[in-house]
Amino acid sequence: MDKPPSGRPFDDIRALVVTLPGPDEAAIAAVRQRDATLTKPPGALGRLEELTEWLAAWQGRHPPRIERPLVAVFTGNHGVVAQGVAAYPQDVTAQMVANFRAGGAAINQICKVANATLKVFELALEIPTRDITADAAMAEDECAATIAYGMEAVAEPCDLLCIGEMGIGNTTIAAAIGHALYGGAPADWAGPGTGLDQAGMARKADAVGRAIALHNAHLGDPLEVLRRVGGREIAAMVGAIVAARARQVPVFIDGYVATAAAAIVHALAPGAIDHCMAAHRSAEPAHAAMLQRIGKTPLLDLGMRLGEGTGAGLAIMLARAACELHAGMATFAEAGVSDRGG
Repeated sequence: MDKPPSGRPFDDIRALVVTLPGPDEAAIAAVRQRDATLTKPPGALGRLEELTEWLAAWQGRHPPRIERPLVAVFTGNHGVVAQGVAAYPQDVTAQMVANFRAGGAAINQICKVANATLKVFELALEIPTRDITADAAMAEDECAATIAYGMEAVAEPCDLLCIGEMGIGNTTIAAAIGHALYGGAPADWAGPGTGLDQAGMARKADAVGRAIALHNAHLGDPLEVLRRVGGREIAAMVGAIVAARARQVPVFIDGYVATAAAAIVHALAPGAIDHCMAAHRSAEPAHAAMLQRIGKTPLLDLGMRLGEGTGAGLAIMLARAACELHAGMATFAEAGVSDRGG
């Protein structure tokens, strides 16, 4: 086992999380004021109205706009794959990164349709994190540095960040985080991932259970959960979520693994993910349970379980529609339509 943490590498992260800015109340008020005048019954556009208000609140402007959406895909490899928890070999992670860069993956096509920029962040794929059933996944300084690296996702201007991931074995890591944070049985959090059979899911649940038993004495701290049973792509997504909040960028969370990153931030300070919205509910069984624990209702439920930021990328189009509806619809006065008081 590695040496006990000093606490210092994580102190700046904790301090930042608890001092993140809140929503722009003036922008929220402006959305509500205009919405009340549009040619529709109040609330008739359902969650699209909620989406407009959320975008304005966290972009800090009215009307909200989606002009520079970014899909950030974080990729990592995991030592726990040695426990037989994945349906594919670990080489597939690097092969898929090459596919992203060549434009051949599902997320490339979604970004094309959504007119979004795609950035892929490789996180030392040639050096998997340590096997969480035998050791902490990362040293504290490595974990803190990876969080800081993830903050670079919003170094260039964007007005909506979609976080996704790719990493063979990382649904096992998400399951370990879910079990560490929320308890229950290991099998409650360990699903089929990329296509495990019943025996494979049993191995996954067993690995999760052994990992939590090994690290249990240290799991009262969310950042210790992250470094001990997490992964580099999840640590980087934690950094991206925090940096986006600091820079007034709303965030769409993708599937189970991305939600595990949001769960870490939520465990540090529940309000620290108010600028995040769940883009979709994936078909991974435990995803719905994790979304419920962090208080997020997904926008879409399409039975998807690919990762790559695909669900978050699709949600960009809903965000664009919400913005256009709010800004482009005529008011009752402009259209010459009588409102309820007329």
